[in-house]
Amino acid sequence: MNEIFNMLIEEVKKILKLDVSNDKKLQLVCNLLRNSVPHYNWVGFYLVDKNKPEELVLATFDGEPTEHVRIPFGRGICGQAAEQEKTFIVQDVTRENNYLACSARVKSEIVVPIFRNKKLVGEIDIDSHKLAPFTENDKIFLEKIAEIIAEVIEKRHRRL
Repeated sequence: MNEIFNMLIEEVKKILKLDVSNDKKLQLVCNLLRNSVPHYNWVGFYLVDKNKPEELVLATFDGEPTEHVRIPFGRGICGQAAEQEKTFIVQDVTRENNYLACSARVKSEIVVPIFRNKKLVGEIDIDSHKLAPFTENDKIFLEKIAEIIAEVIEKRHRRL
């Protein structure tokens, strides 16, 4: 991983120690990632719906608003990542049959599942306006962020 990603991991850890709500922590992480990585044009957290465990619900995001606030497992890249419980990197969304278009400007997407006690609790979803910007470093970095943030998501779920 590169220096910027290592620094951002430390910043995320600091955010998670703040005395603010879990929703605010997630929002601050979205803001940090979008404002710190040039090819992260939309950053959001989708969480597994407690009442509909086969559906993702948009918790918080930074970027253009999206109509995709609820996504069934299997639908779109987010739904595929949830269903298969693995990271998906799509370097060119026009080549993906199951892509849910959020904006005509989006060219690529990475979706990283978030697990707590080996159970899927949510996802980090990142869209880019650039073709093929995501590297193995992005994947490793975002999987580390997912690992760090899982406890906050679990606490948020318990509160709902």
